[in-house]
Amino acid sequence: MPPMRLAHVAGTDAPLAVIEGDAIASLADATGFATLDALVAAGPAAWTEAAAAAPAALASAAARPLAETSLAAPLRTPSKIVAIGLNYMDHIRETGLQQPQRPLVFAKFLNSLAGPEDEVWWPAGLTEKVDWEVELTAIVGTRMRDVAVADALAGIFGYTAGNDVSARDLQFSDEQWVRGKSLDSFCPLGPSVVTADEYGDPQAKDLFLRVNGVAKQTSNTKEMIFGVAEIVSFLSHNFTLEPGDVILTGTPWGCGGFADPPEFLAAGDVVEAEVEGIGVLRNPVAGPR
Repeated sequence: MPPMRLAHVAGTDAPLAVIEGDAIASLADATGFATLDALVAAGPAAWTEAAAAAPAALASAAARPLAETSLAAPLRTPSKIVAIGLNYMDHIRETGLQQPQRPLVFAKFLNSLAGPEDEVWWPAGLTEKVDWEVELTAIVGTRMRDVAVADALAGIFGYTAGNDVSARDLQFSDEQWVRGKSLDSFCPLGPSVVTADEYGDPQAKDLFLRVNGVAKQTSNTKEMIFGVAEIVSFLSHNFTLEPGDVILTGTPWGCGGFADPPEFLAAGDVVEAEVEGIGVLRNPVAGPR
């Protein structure tokens, strides 16, 4: 797969863009694909063509500073947002919960998708315990069914950063997790998608999360109980993975709900979720509406 760093520019119907260093340029006209969703679905030949078009786009007069560009979520309409619970040993230690014997799978609805700069909010009166979870997030590149662990990473298009925002009171009162994980704005992704060839080994990446500049989560993907390849293989033996599907691979220790005393997000906070080699989600918290 050609090495690239791709993103969606906010406020346009054709948001597909390529990033290199401090510059960003549209790839929509050069490739004929308006979105990353469409490019991923088009397959490997289209990915190669996009990589070939990227240098000219970045050298053109249309290229602009990344710092002056607002970014949206790097995908618009994934068929699935799949997430994995209790997948870091340090998170198991802090929660005191039993280590899963197989990946613990749940879903987040599409309405939860948010961009790397979007506000996090929730309906007034619904929850008082909104928590954070930084996660390495995989983007499926090819349709996969019953794939072996050894072959699973070959089907991944790339990786991005995610924040599995969670309403803990809803999550635990329901005794299942979908509602508490699927409120609008509860799945920020971005700021870019780094293709798998450029990203390298997903099991050796640092993760960080800060609230108002204060470190809350610091870990490494080597702490995962089930690595990305194991997760992808397991999922593919249960349901078909489609191009563009999103897989959040779990969060490490440092969630506010398990702190002593517990801590939760409030209006006016700023939460920054960072994954090594990808970048930082910086989401202001609007709180209840």
